[in-house]
Amino acid sequence: MTPKTTLAALTAAALAATTGLAALPAAAHQHKAEAAAAPNIVQVAMSTGVHNTLVAAVKAAGLVDTLSGPGPFTVFAPTDTAFAKLPDGTVANLVKPANKGALTEILTYHAVAGKVTSRDLVALIKQGHGEAVIETLAGGELTARLSGDKIIITDEKGRATAVTQADVVTSNGVVHVTDGVFLPA
Repeated sequence: MTPKTTLAALTAAALAATTGLAALPAAAHQHKAEAAAAPNIVQVAMSTGVHNTLVAAVKAAGLVDTLSGPGPFTVFAPTDTAFAKLPDGTVANLVKPANKGALTEILTYHAVAGKVTSRDLVALIKQGHGEAVIETLAGGELTARLSGDKIIITDEKGRATAVTQADVVTSNGVVHVTDGVFLPA
């Protein structure tokens, strides 16, 4: 199996496991109550104080409803500091209505279908003999590798970004905080 196939299989297995929980009425009720109590991806990003640029971009791209929806999604969330590393004027230009398509592509390049934890990523990297290729919602690919105990994600242009905080669990998936912004090829 290729790492990309493994990711798809892992996501399918996770979804099947979640669906299996719904067959147990008592467990399903408690699970739904816990999910409702947990904030969704957008609410988590809004609450951190370090994802203001990401939240503004998600709003400008019209992705709030999608990323607040049931998912599950895995989002690699750049911090404000990560966005500040981009060339001057990049973010201001991207959030203009005329650039909504490009902004949407960049943001969906940071998202993956399914809930992929850091444990899942490490397993995929090991199965892939040192790397795992991840298909994004934008249709692009990211490559995950380990550097010591850190997960490093490389975009299609070869820029490496570290996951600085993994496994922020939300009601509709998981967020991994990154120190860089991915840009599609």
